[in-house]
Amino acid sequence: MTEILAIANQKGGVGKTTTAVNLAASLAVLKKRVLLIDLDPQGNATMGSGVQKNELNFSATDVMLEDAPIEAAILTTKTGYKLIGANRELAGVELNLAEKNRREYVLKDAINRIADSYDYILIDCAPSLNLITVNALCAAGGVLIPMQCEYYALEGLADLSNTIDRINQSLNPELQIRGVLRTIYDPRNTLTNDVSNELIAHFGDKVFETVIPRNVRLAEAPAHGLPILFYEKSSKGAIAYLNLAAELVKQGKKQKKAQGKPA
Repeated sequence: MTEILAIANQKGGVGKTTTAVNLAASLAVLKKRVLLIDLDPQGNATMGSGVQKNELNFSATDVMLEDAPIEAAILTTKTGYKLIGANRELAGVELNLAEKNRREYVLKDAINRIADSYDYILIDCAPSLNLITVNALCAAGGVLIPMQCEYYALEGLADLSNTIDRINQSLNPELQIRGVLRTIYDPRNTLTNDVSNELIAHFGDKVFETVIPRNVRLAEAPAHGLPILFYEKSSKGAIAYLNLAAELVKQGKKQKKAQGKPA
């Protein structure tokens, strides 16, 4: 069964796109069939996957406007996962969406046509709540929330939790927080440890055991259009994202077993 995850945080600079790209690559290394959908007009996940965002024949924009079938927009990357890219054109989609029937479910309807071809579909969301992000949250079964361990980030997490609750109640009853991922993590920092403990106290086992460390190689990789595994596979960042992928897969098997579904 396909797991569809929106990778989201209404606060920028928390490692959201870094997580989307590197988790996709790590799951692919674990022999999972992965599709990454870039739903941010900045197109950073597209560039970080080694694809030129301004040279796309079809993109997330065409999918959202229903100008092309979703199959036409799927690209094969050099790093083992499939990609639907995005660029600045996506920023103009919201006005068109507002006029559509089932405007919150355009992405969900498109994904339903190809979901069975993948084990994981990851959606990289923009750091804002608009109709495009709502489409991602309506298409997903879970939200993976990357966040830096600082107090301002806690405020953003509270806002996002409220958004997820509202969408769960009104638009997508399957939506839940899949996990909170601590990023840019420095265990030597007292504030980092304090916020980390608060997260665990509030979210319990929703907080991933894996943490993503502050890592120079991880920060350098996007400039080369590569996930960290293909830029410096021995780095702490690469090892951390492999561990996250393994943890995600293990959790998924446990959930399916608890629900009586085949793993």
